[in-house]
Amino acid sequence: MTSTLTTQWHSLSFAAFILHEIMDHPQEDETPQSRLKQVGMMSVLYIMNQAHQALTISNIVEITKLTRMGVTETIEPLVKRGILTETFVKNSMGRGKARQFEIAPEIFEKLRSFQAR
Repeated sequence: MTSTLTTQWHSLSFAAFILHEIMDHPQEDETPQSRLKQVGMMSVLYIMNQAHQALTISNIVEITKLTRMGVTETIEPLVKRGILTETFVKNSMGRGKARQFEIAPEIFEKLRSFQAR
């Protein structure tokens, strides 16, 4: 069973790692405001991930109250950076396609390697 302290350390190390990855490695034509939005979005996505919620545009819109375009504008650079992976799944009605995201497994692997030291 995971202790509360272990969970808190994991959350803190994830936040610090993401902050470092985004703020210290700006992409071309990226503003500081865009990077800050990405850090905030990753905080939301991490909490959703921990709660086993699907990381779909609709779910993110519901939680953040951003527009679909606002969510998409913040998510795209995270996919480009490789922090998030994107797949297409059937939408909730089962007819169309929906974009679903996942925090890249490599992120958690890097965190585990830091924690093992």
